[in-house]
Amino acid sequence: ILYWERNGFCLWLKRLESERFKTSPDFSDEAIVLTVQELNWLLDGFDLWRNRPHQVLTPRFVA
Repeated sequence: ILYWERNGFCLWLKRLESERFKTSPDFSDEAIVLTVQELNWLLDGFDLWRNRPHQVLTPRFVA
């Protein structure tokens, strides 16, 4: 997520340990416009175009 806030750009990033975010199948799009609900679904791992979530990972060990 990239946006302008008063005196500079803000960049928010979420990195997945496995898989990738499912984006629009139309690769000619330069930007994707999402509602707040669609953004939440995307960050939760849902494929907005197929309605399938990412695989949930459960760590066995935490160091």
